[in-house]
Amino acid sequence: MDNKEPTMIDLLLETHIGLERQGPGSSEAVKRALEFLQPLDRFEQIADLGCGTGGQTMILAKNLSGTMTGLDMFPNVIDAFNQNAKRCGVEKRVTGIVGDMADLPFQKNALDLIWSEGAIDNIGFETGLRHWRAFLKQGGCVAVSCPSWITQTHPNEVELFWSEAGCHLDQIDKNIEIMQNCGYAFMAAFVLPETCWTDHYFYPREQAIRSLLEKYADSETMKTYAALNRREVDLYMKYKQHYGYVFYIGMAI
Repeated sequence: MDNKEPTMIDLLLETHIGLERQGPGSSEAVKRALEFLQPLDRFEQIADLGCGTGGQTMILAKNLSGTMTGLDMFPNVIDAFNQNAKRCGVEKRVTGIVGDMADLPFQKNALDLIWSEGAIDNIGFETGLRHWRAFLKQGGCVAVSCPSWITQTHPNEVELFWSEAGCHLDQIDKNIEIMQNCGYAFMAAFVLPETCWTDHYFYPREQAIRSLLEKYADSETMKTYAALNRREVDLYMKYKQHYGYVFYIGMAI
């Protein structure tokens, strides 16, 4: 990438591959979600879909004793995931594979838990939950986070930004209804705190972007990419009372 104009995907990957998290979240949020899933020893086969480099997966591995598969579409990201598993000493039961969350490579009715943070909106909340249901055992659980409206007011600036990013935001109660219609008993939902956006994602991402602006100082694509990322931060700080990431937890019935 040093000798050519980087693409947006190049920059997205180079920004995020060195970060602990590739989206809003935290170890505290992971542990809070797990509190709704007790007892934890019932989860023997676990999949983390859209796993990124596995920041949340390694927290799961510390709290769950089962075998875990992380799935992401980018080979370089999966390489980093597997390196992280080895560094954490969990590589014997935590493995990353390249795959598509819209076309899962697992056997039907084989998984006890599907986890996915900040990724399901790439294929649609309903599309994802409906497809994934077939791979869960009856009584298996799903825990996903995605951006959602948390007030009845939907600022146009926010709607336009997320629509252009290929995402659709719904109200929490609408997503709960979708979950139930896709074959799950609703268990819990909670809004991630502001620090999941700022301390655990925006701040480290901004540091990475500053380094890339120096590396690709003459790149117009880099300047546009940085502006888009900073626009996301500005919108969140301006309208954070209206939307946020929400964890949704359900049981396959």
